[in-house]
Amino acid sequence: MDRILSALRGVEWAELCEPTDFGLDPIHAVHDREYIDFLASAWTEWLDTASEDKTTLLPATFALRRTPQKPKSLLGRAGYYIMDLSACIVEGTYRAALASAHCAMSAAEAVAGGERSAFGLCRPPGHHAGRDFAGGYCFINNAAVAANWLASVGKVALLDIDYHCGNGTQDIFYKRDDVLTISIHADPDFEYPHYAGFKEEKGSGRGFGFHHNFPLPSGTDDTAYLKTLNEALELIRTYKPESLVVSAGMDIYADDPLGSIKVTTAGIGEIGRCVASLNLPTVIVMEGGYNNDALGRNVVSFLGEFK
Repeated sequence: MDRILSALRGVEWAELCEPTDFGLDPIHAVHDREYIDFLASAWTEWLDTASEDKTTLLPATFALRRTPQKPKSLLGRAGYYIMDLSACIVEGTYRAALASAHCAMSAAEAVAGGERSAFGLCRPPGHHAGRDFAGGYCFINNAAVAANWLASVGKVALLDIDYHCGNGTQDIFYKRDDVLTISIHADPDFEYPHYAGFKEEKGSGRGFGFHHNFPLPSGTDDTAYLKTLNEALELIRTYKPESLVVSAGMDIYADDPLGSIKVTTAGIGEIGRCVASLNLPTVIVMEGGYNNDALGRNVVSFLGEFK
């Protein structure tokens, strides 16, 4: 976050603002209340019950085939609500997740109020968090909270360009027809989250045809990525939304330590230019990005096309 803030302070077009506290209502509109209650109380319960290591709460058993019955024990509930080992709960997790969601909501409010674009510098990220589960460093789905709120006043499209599939976003909107969701990501046949993000997944029920996945092979470069992006943008143009939410993951960068897609900083800027060419009021929400040396530069390259 500090690297991104430093980079944004170095450009004259970025105006930095403190987020507003929107309370829990927009979060409850997207996430299961019992799941949010678990996030709110888990750390305190862990301190009260843990006999040895009290630095991190992680489940020991995962609910691979979930049933409606939720365990009463803390570790049982952790395994029910957390999908993997990259979503550990520590002392400040819930507080940070709330602040991150409010940051996305503040960007959505700015766009609804007339700004052409606004960027939510969200940490932790959110697109792996589903209606009632955490995973992949994500606890509250910031982009989904913003998109759901905007959907109350008009048609919304949500475009996810993070290296990893936004499986949480897919979970939240998969049966809905009021938000068009599109994810461009590394093929889950070889990359996290492995069990969602396939091309064949197009939504279900009322949501059929309102979700689109574009899995990419390892080594995808600027040219190949932009070709796929233009296919995705054509779907958005056909849908004719009144606003756009972008889950902006910078882990598509060629030298990101957690990715194998080979998009350059210039390519990230070109992605921004293509998305900005939709000429839609746009909320941009920060997702992944793990090359600290290049992170600020890449964010500025993308956002600079919206100024």
